[in-house]
Parts: sequence; structure tokens; C-alpha cells
Amino acid sequence: MNAQTPADRRIDRWFAHYSGDHRHPVNQRIHVFAVPLILWSAIALLWCIPVVGSWFRPGLWAALAMFFAWAFYYRASRKLGYGMLAVFVLLGWLTRWLHEALGTQQLLLAAVAVFVLAWIAQFAGHKIEGRKPSFLTDLTYLLIGPAWVLAKLYRKLGWSY
Repeated sequence: MNAQTPADRRIDRWFAHYSGDHRHPVNQRIHVFAVPLILWSAIALLWCIPVVGSWFRPGLWAALAMFFAWAFYYRASRKLGYGMLAVFVLLGWLTRWLHEALGTQQLLLAAVAVFVLAWIAQFAGHKIEGRKPSFLTDLTYLLIGPAWVLAKLYRKLGWSY
């Protein structure tokens, strides 16, 4: 068996394509802020879905989605997987705290507002870029965005992914 070189990794090909759609510095800056906000709002929206029965608590659907997304990231890159696990734990704790502090209705309203505003910012960034969002060609890029932002942080810190 031949070992894969880093350039052969699927995550690197995804990042190369994603980076090609995000070259403009303003669009990149927008994405560095908007992508994490969209990720949090998606978690919060899932958190607000009622759980039937008494065995499970609010947040079950968010926890399941975070687990499956984490598994995707871990398979793509262990180092990114560990980073995304930290991100998910942080966002899960934040969402749980907000749910307890605000209640389901207010958390839902906040999540919808953040989701809509962050997507407006994303599309404004792509208007500046002059390129359509990557996820319009492949829905996998909805998962690649958060990892791409994390990989930018890794590079800034001098870490490999």
C-alpha cells in the first residue's frame, strides 16, 4: 500500500476548491466571522427541537448532529477532528447555557436572527468575491466551511492539520 501524501488527502482538495471560491480578503474576513456564527445558530436551532420522552434532554438533536459532523472531520483529518471536537464542546456548552438562561423560545429567536444575518453577510461576501458559494456545487462544502476557518487558525498558530 502506498501512503498518501498530504496533497492527496481529500480534505486538502476540498480546502483548495473552497479557497478558490474565497480569494477576496473581505470575503475571507466575512467568512471567518459568519461561518462560526452559522455553525452556532444551526446547533441552537437543532437544540430547540423538542425531544419526546423523558429519557433524553433538550439538545439531543444538536448532540447527534455534532457527533456525526465530528466523525466527518475526524475521518478527514485527526488534528482537525480534535479541533472541531473542542469547537463543538464549546458551542454545545454555550448553547446549553443560553437555553437555560433564555428558554427555548428566546434561544430559537436568537438562533434564527443570527442564522439569517450571518447568511446575508456570507452572500454579501460572495457578491464582493464575484463567485457563487461552494455549497451550491456540493453540499459537503457546508461542512468544509467550519474546518476551513479552523485550518486558517491552525496555520496562524503554526500548527499543521
